[in-house]
Amino acid sequence: MIKTDVVIIGAGPCGLFQVFELGLLGLKCEVIDSIRNPGGQCTELYPDKPIYDIPAIPMCTGQELTDALLQQIEPFEYGMTLNDEVVVVERQSENNFFLETSSGKKFQSKAIVIAGGVGSFQPRQLRVNDVEQFTDKSLHYRVRDSSIYREKRLAILGGGDSALDWALDLVNITREITLIHRRDEFRAVPASVSKMRQLHTKGKINLIENAKVSELIGENGQLNSIKVQTKDGLESKIEIDNMLIFFGLAPKLGPIAEWGLDINRKTINVDTEKFQTSEAGIFAVGDINFYPGKKKLILSGFHEAALAAFAIKQQLEPNKKVHLQYTTTSSVMHERLGLKD
Repeated sequence: MIKTDVVIIGAGPCGLFQVFELGLLGLKCEVIDSIRNPGGQCTELYPDKPIYDIPAIPMCTGQELTDALLQQIEPFEYGMTLNDEVVVVERQSENNFFLETSSGKKFQSKAIVIAGGVGSFQPRQLRVNDVEQFTDKSLHYRVRDSSIYREKRLAILGGGDSALDWALDLVNITREITLIHRRDEFRAVPASVSKMRQLHTKGKINLIENAKVSELIGENGQLNSIKVQTKDGLESKIEIDNMLIFFGLAPKLGPIAEWGLDINRKTINVDTEKFQTSEAGIFAVGDINFYPGKKKLILSGFHEAALAAFAIKQQLEPNKKVHLQYTTTSSVMHERLGLKD
């Protein structure tokens, strides 16, 4: 049994920053996430893509943001359990929760923070025969290392921001790039669509609209071509080396939906004072929560994590006033951050 002050479910940016805010207040944490690496969507879906709206950081990639957050929480005592999922949550007393993961790992905590992003998410799959033999070999649902597409013939499926962003980015290094979309209207931002069409006009991007992939051709996990069928029934064969698929995510709350919380569709209702759920002692920050005026931004999640930390500290020490101390001047903060006077 691992005993801690707070269990944080979710190791994305908001979950990592929650460790920092709780650490400043002298609280210990355990972080649990179902994915294999910390960073959430930032590292799973766009580790190489630029992020422009983090305060005081003009630009960073998803991986760089994750690395910086991990560095920021180094002074604090916390544990991290990855590739595991919380399946049991039981209240044992007012400030005492029991949690168990799918691997059988057991935790006891005084509070819980759900920072699960959109929940347990999986990319929507391509439904074509034999797709499994190529998946994670020459067919991928996310970009982990863009350099593997250098001088390769690449097909990208999808019509949203991810598909367009990667098409515009990888056109500079691929030998040939083909964008295939099931419709003739794109869900991506207009500027990206306009730029893509300009590149298509110049012959730098092949564009096939109102079409779907009907057959994958290759062996031993390596694609060499695909068959594409348009809505009017015409079929063509395209030679490729790799394929990227961006059909969006299928978010699932998973076991969280069974915890008796006040659920708003696929999000969790919280108050805006403490970001506490309908269950006392269980909080939710980041994309997984909902309240009037909610904006799904990383910076909003950081704000929520800060207020949740103060609320948790006050709840665990109800007879003491939780004073706001500034990291620039507080000797207590400096000590917790491991700074020398």
